[in-house]
Amino acid sequence: MAPDSRNLPREIADRFTKPFAQFLKIEAASGLLLLLAALAALGLANSPWSTPFLAFWETPVGLHFGPLDFSRSLRHWINDGLMTFFFFVVALELKRELVLGELRNLRMAAMPFAGALGGMIVPVSLYLALMTGQPGAHGWGTVMATDTAFVIGCLALFGSRIPPSLRLFLLSLAIFDDVGAILVVAVGYGEALNWVALALGVLGLAAVAGAARLGIRSVPVYFLLGGVIWLCFDASGIHATIAGVVLGLMTPTRVWVSDARLRAILGRVLSYPGGEHWSGDTRERHDLRQAGIAVTEALSPVERLEMMLHPWAGFVIMPLFALANAGVAISGADIGQSVSVTIFVGLAFGKPIGVLAFSWLAVRFGFATQAPSLNLPFLAAGALLTGIGFTMSLFIAGLAYTPAMLDAAKIGILGGSVFSAAAGLLMLVWLTSRIRAS
Repeated sequence: MAPDSRNLPREIADRFTKPFAQFLKIEAASGLLLLLAALAALGLANSPWSTPFLAFWETPVGLHFGPLDFSRSLRHWINDGLMTFFFFVVALELKRELVLGELRNLRMAAMPFAGALGGMIVPVSLYLALMTGQPGAHGWGTVMATDTAFVIGCLALFGSRIPPSLRLFLLSLAIFDDVGAILVVAVGYGEALNWVALALGVLGLAAVAGAARLGIRSVPVYFLLGGVIWLCFDASGIHATIAGVVLGLMTPTRVWVSDARLRAILGRVLSYPGGEHWSGDTRERHDLRQAGIAVTEALSPVERLEMMLHPWAGFVIMPLFALANAGVAISGADIGQSVSVTIFVGLAFGKPIGVLAFSWLAVRFGFATQAPSLNLPFLAAGALLTGIGFTMSLFIAGLAYTPAMLDAAKIGILGGSVFSAAAGLLMLVWLTSRIRAS
């Protein structure tokens, strides 16, 4: 009996649906871990250990050689260094969905794209209208982005009771949202440009493209080039995390070893008789090594890197980010500052209004296609969840606000995110209970 006959036959769609399902499982689990990390940070920041806990993240870490000092605080390394990997994974996810996934259909991609656009324009407009002429007006980017892990984690509570099209819509919207937010960070929250460093960073990107063109497939080589590019962008005045987005979008989606070639190489290895003949400088060992390379290269670089890095982003980087940034001493914060209320309004009301209105308009005017299972009530519930802005909102707040306003901004972010989660979950509970009762 052939080995393949013991399993169901594989379809082309399996290459996309299985990684997507695995992605959702990681996102849901990482959402729970992110929540625990945020609660731990809040608890420690309001405990007797508050001072040492908050001071720990300001510990300088880096290298010092004579007059050269390349050191940053621990929080800076997390926010600018580790978050670069997070945005690299976001860019990989976006490219996979656009090239290999369901968003290859431009009209399908147009709806979450329009929703993401509305979810940025409307809350930013509200923020600017309410904060005009006040300190903190520069923090408009805080109300732009949706936290992917928390949103998918909320949806995971309902299992199969909600339409899969809602998950795809919110996941795609959050990815567009994150990329848009980091582009805004690069442009709106950078420093004075160092053109020499920027030119060196662009040269590094050209080196990555050239290495790919030459057929270099060594991950350490690209990791080294990526590190150099990050240093150049960090010195250029453009926020260094943009390097992760650009490198992720540059990652190839084409496989090097086709399915037919893979089968031929594996067939040659399997044709050898059983026995210990894989060691030494033999033809069999050479073929076995070729088979190992072929199995790896039968997946595109985008898929391989996403599979490798996504668990690290979800289970290490984002919880660390939450621990370093979610801590706010509530008793010492001036929650009466207008920035708290404005951020709350932007996330809790501006985001869902923008997402729902722009999505409906895109479908109404024929620019986008709406999945039949994604009706208006479920779309509205999903739009409410997009107000959970936690990770990216805290990230931008750390860049936009002075230390005197940062705690008030964090309270607005936490309040808006909790309200949005509660409102979205309650509406989903109501919708799913009605379906079950009918």
